[in-house]
Amino acid sequence: MTSTLLIVQFVLAVLITITILLQKSSSIGLGAYSGSNDSLFGAKGPGNFLSKATMGLGLIFVINTVTLGYIYNQEKLESAVDSVKTDTLIPTVPTNTPAPAAPNAAPVVPTVPASK
Repeated sequence: MTSTLLIVQFVLAVLITITILLQKSSSIGLGAYSGSNDSLFGAKGPGNFLSKATMGLGLIFVINTVTLGYIYNQEKLESAVDSVKTDTLIPTVPTNTPAPAAPNAAPVVPTVPASK
């Protein structure tokens, strides 16, 4: 699920960038700080489609960011020790096999066949 939300996050970032770049600039240079009437929070407000789309995409982007942060935080709370396999690499001897016989105390010397 996190990979799907991460892909959605990238797509939303690209779409927000495109919608912002397509909008008409309402101010000329640094004239935006002089209190012009074409501001976003003016009497008209965001009226056209691109500004409403930007607001909607921005809201979805923020909700997706918070959701991703919550999911990654829940995954972080899991311990790495919980995912370690407890199987050992040392082979164990099955209990149903007999134990090897003890070696003789002295080796047996081979006999030479007697000639006839």
